[in-house]
Amino acid sequence: MFDISVLWKAPEVNPINRKARTIPGLNPVNVYGRVFFFSWFGFMIAFWSWYAFPPLLYETIAKDLGLSQADVANSNIVSLTATLLIRLVAGPSCDRFGPRLTFAGCLLAGAIPTALAGAVYNVQGLLALRFFVGILGGSFVPCQVWSTGFFDKNVVGTANALTGGFGNAGGGITYFLMPAIFDSLVADRGLTAHVAWRVTFIVPFICIVTTAVGMLILCPDTPTGKWSERHLAVQQNLATHGISGAVVDVPGELTDQATAGTNSPNGSGSGSDEKKLGFEAVEPKQIGGFAHEAPLGEQAMLDTARGEVVVKPSFREALPVVFSAQTLVLAGGYFCSFGGELAINSILGAYYVKNFPTLQQRGSGNWAAMFGLLNVVFRPLGGVFSDLVYPRFGVWGKKALIHVVGLMTGVFLIAIGLTDPMDQNTMFGLVAGMAFFLESGNGANFGLVPHVHPHANGIVSGCTGATGNLGGIVFAIIFRYNHKDYAQVFWIIGVMTIAINLSLCWIRPVPKAQIGGR
Repeated sequence: MFDISVLWKAPEVNPINRKARTIPGLNPVNVYGRVFFFSWFGFMIAFWSWYAFPPLLYETIAKDLGLSQADVANSNIVSLTATLLIRLVAGPSCDRFGPRLTFAGCLLAGAIPTALAGAVYNVQGLLALRFFVGILGGSFVPCQVWSTGFFDKNVVGTANALTGGFGNAGGGITYFLMPAIFDSLVADRGLTAHVAWRVTFIVPFICIVTTAVGMLILCPDTPTGKWSERHLAVQQNLATHGISGAVVDVPGELTDQATAGTNSPNGSGSGSDEKKLGFEAVEPKQIGGFAHEAPLGEQAMLDTARGEVVVKPSFREALPVVFSAQTLVLAGGYFCSFGGELAINSILGAYYVKNFPTLQQRGSGNWAAMFGLLNVVFRPLGGVFSDLVYPRFGVWGKKALIHVVGLMTGVFLIAIGLTDPMDQNTMFGLVAGMAFFLESGNGANFGLVPHVHPHANGIVSGCTGATGNLGGIVFAIIFRYNHKDYAQVFWIIGVMTIAINLSLCWIRPVPKAQIGGR
């Protein structure tokens, strides 16, 4: 039975990596609750500003700058392209410099072009600006890596889904806030539309900078302290619990060996032959007898130390991780789920106006906002379900969940596309049903990510997140060349989603010889 007090009391922690085994989300004083807050809030603010253009783009900005339908579509594609590139860089950056610094760096770098929105006066300026604002979308990767670093395997799916889901809600919040701020500036301050939409972007700029500074001042890199000392803390915790030996030498590469004859975190080896792995089993001490520590067996401690300490990446050693079949599964699932969400989020307001002209810009924006806001509930559900199936079915259960929700997403997308509802109740009901499975799929996907190559979590998270953006670009291009035939694109995306999930469902969830993460 769920104990509601875990939402505010200090959590039990893993005795080796000090990751929390519950989520004190209502206790920002506790370090785990504080990092949890800044993870989701930082990404929500970033997502709000990243998608601040679409709510005003189709009418106000397009009219002011003289944009065509193709110009608007191209600006959406450019924004997603920038985020794809940043996410690819952010993954290795998290492994090298730590997710906190990478997160704050993405926010501060994206805040600058956000503040410069007022300098746009033509389509070329808009394309350039939206490209650099796309840096903010890259903050998703450090958001997830930071969350993974503070929460243990039993709750990491829920933690990642909550931080990602609350963050993704920024895509819905922006549809409420940007038109409301714009209307207020026009009605209450007497600004012209030409000036008001430019001033509107100063609000997210202030929020981004404030959040980034708070993150740097108030939060640590890891539960054990500095990012550069994480391996030393793990080794010290092993010794404290009666296990001596060296762990992975973090200043080296992904496959560096701690001592002669040791295996890499990605290698194989017998769990009972500790000396070959660079560990020496000594007289057992009481395990789990320390304040707030969860009971953990000696072998589980060894596996945690050997396989779940993030190591410094190099290009040569990162390639096998990037191109492994398991990374492909995560990337394929996220290509469909988050890629579909991004592309649909960009056109949903316009689709509603097309089918229901009486809604106009603000009404269609409010209804389109609901699609993004449902992330607050639906994405976390994907992570919760992922953690619920894990104790009984292991990583195979987590992987199966990704494909089940993916297939159901495809069914709903095809239904919307084939019926092209002209009745508001039917349209909004089908979109809500599609959102349930699509956004749950996002949460389920990052419920499995921490288990796959855990020693290179930043790289795996970066590749998965970037492929989600690639999906958004591909689907946005399909929308671009189908003009206003939105329904046709919906069923095309649905067919692609079903095909990709069926083609990947047979692959093992984690490499057979992987140590840790199971």
